[in-house]
Amino acid sequence: MTGTESSLPAGREQTPVRPSRDTASLGRYGEELAVRYLREQGMEVIERNWRCAHGEVDVVARDGDSLVICEVKTRRPSGFGDPVEAVTFAKAMRLRRLAGAYVSAHPVGFTRVRIDVVGILCRPGSPPVVRHVVGIGS
Repeated sequence: MTGTESSLPAGREQTPVRPSRDTASLGRYGEELAVRYLREQGMEVIERNWRCAHGEVDVVARDGDSLVICEVKTRRPSGFGDPVEAVTFAKAMRLRRLAGAYVSAHPVGFTRVRIDVVGILCRPGSPPVVRHVVGIGS
């Protein structure tokens, strides 16, 4: 996978407060950063944490005429690699099913549907690093 990478904080919005050590707050922190990053890239965030029988989509956004289903992965350095690498083939297939379910539930008429991954690496004492992979599995 390829992608763009940037360090946060950036832009005019206030930086979310660094998370505590628990995984749930790290995930929420990462989603906040991802949403801010996507908006800075010109995307319109439509929904967050959309759920259906197939699972949950972290972020649903519009990028021009494209519907973007976005998975967010946030990690601390642990020797397990880049957060984006946590999106396996099986996870990508589940995201495709979720994209189809979203389109069925919201027939808005997008001309394209895309699945992106935003990986956020939170290093102690450094700004988080954001990696955005556009269009996985396409």
